[in-house]
Amino acid sequence: MTDDAHRVRAEVDQFRALIATLKNEIAKTIVGNATVVSGVLTCLLAGGHALLEGVPGLGKTMLVRTLSETLSLSFSRIQFTPDLMPADILGTTVIDDTQTGGKVFEFRKGPIFAHIVLADEINRATPKTQSALLEAMQEHRVSVGKRTHVLDEPFVVLATQNPLESEGTYPLPEAQLDRFFFKLHVPFPSREELHAIVDLTTGEASAQPTPVLNRDDILGMQSLVRRVPVARHVQDFAIRVVQATHPDGPDAPDICKRFVRFGASPRGAQATLLAAKIRALFEGRFAASIDDVRAVALPALRHRVLLNFEGEAEGVKADQIIEAILKAIPETKAGNVEAQIGLA
Repeated sequence: MTDDAHRVRAEVDQFRALIATLKNEIAKTIVGNATVVSGVLTCLLAGGHALLEGVPGLGKTMLVRTLSETLSLSFSRIQFTPDLMPADILGTTVIDDTQTGGKVFEFRKGPIFAHIVLADEINRATPKTQSALLEAMQEHRVSVGKRTHVLDEPFVVLATQNPLESEGTYPLPEAQLDRFFFKLHVPFPSREELHAIVDLTTGEASAQPTPVLNRDDILGMQSLVRRVPVARHVQDFAIRVVQATHPDGPDAPDICKRFVRFGASPRGAQATLLAAKIRALFEGRFAASIDDVRAVALPALRHRVLLNFEGEAEGVKADQIIEAILKAIPETKAGNVEAQIGLA
């Protein structure tokens, strides 16, 4: 091994050790849901945002709070309600008194100014209020009046929502959905997990999670993720999967042509490849593979595939569309010279 290879190996091993420590600390409070926990950590390490969907009572809010307690980062919670206004999230400009008796305009920061922001039951607010998050989520800054305020890094929005069939919910705007890195489904726990949850919450006081990673740790891990290489044929596979989510795409399967209104944007390709890099690091590899792309395609793309009226009427799920695409897309494209070179 060369010196560079030894250095990379050491960085990957340290990355895995930090993630293992973080997961063990989260497990003190959160039972099961290993896939959801890994998905939330993937969003954090990618510098993206997570949308957690599930019926009330499955521990979505508890997971986000627990994550914030295991990291030495600032945390704020926003409870979304129908009467919530954009200023309640972003902040507002007020007139304040000076020491000399004069008046001055002062900006009072809202709860969006934190490293980890819990947007609880985000789809209970009106679209106008939901849209207040667009600039912050995409550009990591907030514009109020004529001034722009930059948010501190790392910045991640972890939003929870109830299924749209629930009473008093509003669908998220398509532009906001696209700004979420992952959409994660929180499942109902198994019998064994329910036993563990009941034992943990109805007995004596359990151990509380403590901070195990700080800001510099997270920023260093985010930097390592960006340095993970992706072979050209792996990138080409991810791009062809994203293209196939469009009904007029060259490789779109019949189910997509029939039931899809709009497919994933370029953000979908970016999220898929970044998540594939992180999955490779989770498994101790410093190169993303096609299997990594397949493994992360559902959470990266399911909220970016919008069904048409027929698809909604037939009860088709976006996951079905993506699974059909993954089965239909070959790992290499015939006649694609770059892909063949990448495999050599």
